[in-house]
Amino acid sequence: MSKLQKLYDMIQYSKELNLPLPDEYLQQANELEEEIIKKEILPILSEKIEPVIGQIQRELVLVVDYIPNEPLSVRISRKRNFTASMETIEIVPDPKVEHNVGNIKRNSPTKSAKTNLRVTFRDGTLIENRFAKDTLLEVIQKVGVEKVRAIGIVQCGVPLISNTIDNVYGNAQVDIADGWYLITHSSTGQKRQQIEKISEALNLGLKVEIL
Repeated sequence: MSKLQKLYDMIQYSKELNLPLPDEYLQQANELEEEIIKKEILPILSEKIEPVIGQIQRELVLVVDYIPNEPLSVRISRKRNFTASMETIEIVPDPKVEHNVGNIKRNSPTKSAKTNLRVTFRDGTLIENRFAKDTLLEVIQKVGVEKVRAIGIVQCGVPLISNTIDNVYGNAQVDIADGWYLITHSSTGQKRQQIEKISEALNLGLKVEIL
């Protein structure tokens, strides 16, 4: 029987008999747990994960939730601040959308005239790019990707800001950052409506013009 297990048993006996639990028992148990984690568990995890995770080219945090006698849970989180305390956000992948491919309208051979967007913020900031999709992207980046994601706008059955690549519209999804993708498969008019929804939901007072 290990020293740590003996301490666990002593702690359990003390609880069962309603006896005062010496502080040194808990302190020693904590120290032994930390030693096992640092010297045994972490090296094994590093050895097993590093060859696989080396394929990923963005920073992430793996959060391991261990509760005795329950299945192990591993979550993907993003590191917000490298200098202060770390805030983690669980990322739940968006479900795959089942598209009825036979009913999806393809682009018409006769293309309409190119249009663009101009977006003006309350403070006078002007965003206007050559392509409407770039204007939409820049507006979202300025407002905040996660704020826009939280609004819940959907395009072609796919979240406007998604953390998965769609099996049909993946080619029209732009990688914003940190694993978020913006679907741009929409007309200039639809992009205008999306920006107006963002403005209304967040009370931004944006002026959106089609050029």
